[in-house]
Amino acid sequence: MHNEGEVDPIRDMEIITNELFQKDLQHIEKVMPDLERSIARKNQKVDQEEKAVLDKVKEMILEKKPVRDGAWNGKEIEVLNKHLFMSAKPVVYLVNIGRDEYIRQQNKWLPQISAWIKANGGGPMIPYSAEFESEVLATAGSPDRVARDEAAASLGRGTMVHKLVTTGYRTLQLYHYFTAGEDEVKCWTIRKGTKAPGAAGVIHTDFERGFICAEVMKFEDLDREGNEAEVKNAGLYMQKGRDYEVNDGDIIYFKFNVTAKAQKIDKAAGK
Repeated sequence: MHNEGEVDPIRDMEIITNELFQKDLQHIEKVMPDLERSIARKNQKVDQEEKAVLDKVKEMILEKKPVRDGAWNGKEIEVLNKHLFMSAKPVVYLVNIGRDEYIRQQNKWLPQISAWIKANGGGPMIPYSAEFESEVLATAGSPDRVARDEAAASLGRGTMVHKLVTTGYRTLQLYHYFTAGEDEVKCWTIRKGTKAPGAAGVIHTDFERGFICAEVMKFEDLDREGNEAEVKNAGLYMQKGRDYEVNDGDIIYFKFNVTAKAQKIDKAAGK
């Protein structure tokens, strides 16, 4: 059901985008008076820098430009992270079309939607069909990937579920890495660019605090060689230090040693 009485995705995207812009403007209007009073009383540089960022954000929004499309330096990004503007968030456009249109890969709105997205900051656009995916799951009888893929193929088109998940992770700059033993394999999620100690800290803070090294092999290498011993024989099992940036699909064995207790944080003293 469409509140406006008819199907018009371009109009709908305009409405949603403008509502997000208005939400950001409302936030600025809410915090700006206190910030200006603080500047008038204390005239601190940090407050002035924050106000400059907020003024820049307001100017962008009034020009219908999302915060995510701005050119920001490190200090400005710290301010943006404090305020969490709606238009700063990454976007993936999911275009839900009819079952038969999805199978035929034809829909009259797709070219117009694509053009609108390109003219409004860009971003991934994924046509899919909720009706088709529901039928795939019912046919497969299981969320298992192989069963889902086979069911989708029997219905005439591949499933988009895998691409939806992958695109979401990539847009959020998220990576997976794995830890493995004889009894279990576990998957951990980190941000792109995370170094080995930080990745270890996702498992437990002691792993990060007492980090010694990370023994790493790639999933692709393990899959190709067949087992860990063959990966080592091929010279593809690597020992990495603190500066190693964990890659998507790494399989890691962390070595760590915690010999002293972590220092207690004195919140009252700010230390």
